[in-house]
Amino acid sequence: MTQEQQSLDAPFDIAVFLRDLTTRPGVYRMIDANGVVMYVGKAKNLKKRVSSYFQKTHASPRTSHMVERIVRVDVTPTRTEAEALLLENNLIKSLSPRYNILFRDDKSYPYLRLTNHTYPRVAYYRGAVDKRSQFFGPFPNAWAVKESIQVLQRVFLLRTCEDTVFAHRSRPCLQAQIQRCSAPCVNWISPEDYAKDVDAASRFLRGDHKSVLANLEEKMLEASGLLEFEKAAMYRNQLGALSRVLQKQSVDTTGGDDDADVIAVVIQGGAVCVNLAMVRGGRHLGDKPMFPSVAQATEDIGPEVLEAFLSQAYVDRPIPNLLIVNQDLDAPELLMALSQQAGKKINLIRQPQSERRKWLDMAVDNAQIAIQRRIAEQGSAQFRTRALVETLGLEARLEEAYQAGDAANMLGGVLKTPSVGKAAAEADIPAGTEQALGQQGDAPPEEVDLLATLRVECFDISHTAGEATQASCVVFHNHDMQSREYRRYNIEGITPGDDYAAMRQAVTRRYQREGKTPIVMPHIVLIDGGKGQIEVARQVFEQLSLDISLIVGVQKGENRKVGLETLVFPDGRPSLELGPGHPALMLIAQIRDEAHRFAITGMRAKRAKARQVSELDEIEGIGARRKQKLLTRFGGLRGVKAASVEDLQTVDGISKTLAEEIYRRLH
Repeated sequence: MTQEQQSLDAPFDIAVFLRDLTTRPGVYRMIDANGVVMYVGKAKNLKKRVSSYFQKTHASPRTSHMVERIVRVDVTPTRTEAEALLLENNLIKSLSPRYNILFRDDKSYPYLRLTNHTYPRVAYYRGAVDKRSQFFGPFPNAWAVKESIQVLQRVFLLRTCEDTVFAHRSRPCLQAQIQRCSAPCVNWISPEDYAKDVDAASRFLRGDHKSVLANLEEKMLEASGLLEFEKAAMYRNQLGALSRVLQKQSVDTTGGDDDADVIAVVIQGGAVCVNLAMVRGGRHLGDKPMFPSVAQATEDIGPEVLEAFLSQAYVDRPIPNLLIVNQDLDAPELLMALSQQAGKKINLIRQPQSERRKWLDMAVDNAQIAIQRRIAEQGSAQFRTRALVETLGLEARLEEAYQAGDAANMLGGVLKTPSVGKAAAEADIPAGTEQALGQQGDAPPEEVDLLATLRVECFDISHTAGEATQASCVVFHNHDMQSREYRRYNIEGITPGDDYAAMRQAVTRRYQREGKTPIVMPHIVLIDGGKGQIEVARQVFEQLSLDISLIVGVQKGENRKVGLETLVFPDGRPSLELGPGHPALMLIAQIRDEAHRFAITGMRAKRAKARQVSELDEIEGIGARRKQKLLTRFGGLRGVKAASVEDLQTVDGISKTLAEEIYRRLH
């Protein structure tokens, strides 16, 4: 028996395990009787940390419930606390343990990018940063980046056009005409003067507002003294625009020009919200509210939520020097690990003063507003779920599935039933509208909101006159769409435009069991289409020995108007016309429309990819050999499109006339 990984079959003795446990840093995993990882944690001292779970009475009922179910503990020692932090984050994302506080693995945060060209371009960017360009951020959302780009256009007249457009301009574009660009593409400004504007923009983004304002004022006075009144007026307009931007900030500093993240954790009405406010260069860039998955949202869970956020949010993205928080955090090893990973000291302030206090108060207020909105939205979602369950008579099916253990498997853990009265009263929600937001009080974790276990899957087919046929399968679960579980199916080997064959292939591939791997079955399978598609789904279910009563067809009404759909059942039940405004039909329409959106976006991407390869084939004079040479030289069709006429001529076999024709056809 090793400390790194215990065998599932070996008997586990807690006392012996704790006696022999290493004191090195590392990650531990709490495992239940079914072999499911319930909790993942990190420790500076594994022996001390893991032993604490079995040697004291826990103040948190959530922790007590977990400890009662532990039958085995696996540990993985690491060399440093920073390594433990990285490993913990990866395990939490891959395993989604029910007792961990889980933050959604969102897309990477966006940046503002200044490219490394003779005339640098300012652009929105999302992805890994490098040293070839200047990056500013991260920003909380795309809107904040685009607003900053507009500021740089108005004040510093920097270009935003693509390099291919910039390289082939013969006259100023509309941006230059409305004084949003200095038109370096047609040499309205010298490289030296443009570089000065880029430097000023860079200093502004880093928070050096005073020197930028002073420099603009100096240029305005200098131009005025030389009687260059048009240039002086331009500097005056830039100075005024920059001043207005700065005046928009209700608080323009955090007690210095250091970058800071303001993190407010608020627990209210059974919901937990973490509001992240980003301040860069003294400018407030916006807020990003997040709602972690919490097994039990009690009032004292704030510090644990904050620690989970810091552990998961900053592992794979930059962290500022300063963190301003509203919760006590006794985790020096976490800050040490974050500092080690960032290569700089990270300061955490719990009781900020002066301007920093204003930022924290604003973040707390925004978190409270976001929670109230979330509670209202959750209440509305659960109301529609209840209407669908009652309309289709699924109460008994949900109860049977849960008793059989299927519900817990589909949930990935236990979802608790909240106290309806408290949440509804605080959010002013009509009585009877329950909130699937977490457990209230000390109710046992076996208590489950059966409505949240409802799983609906919906299929749709999309193609363009038979081209690039693709099927989608979207999932509704826990009162919301679950985008992580969406699937797309490339449909091949059928007659183009045969929707019935496409539906047969998609449904078969989704529910056909391979080997001994169990299939998680939904409670409802929505088929968007007419009687033909519904009949195909019925045939597939019978061939796979599945329950055809799960299938619900959604036939479009007159003029495809939402609210006039008819629900069709292949098991012989009479059709249902619920009528416009019925909450169950509105939920079905929402799921159906999401399946359509997901299918059509995938189809368009597949069609565009297929057509990109054929664009060169459609140009007279381009055969297989010349096409291969072009794609090899420029690294693909995108590179060919970005090439100039002169660049195209450098390819063997491409004359000036043919190069001009290629450029004309691709632009």
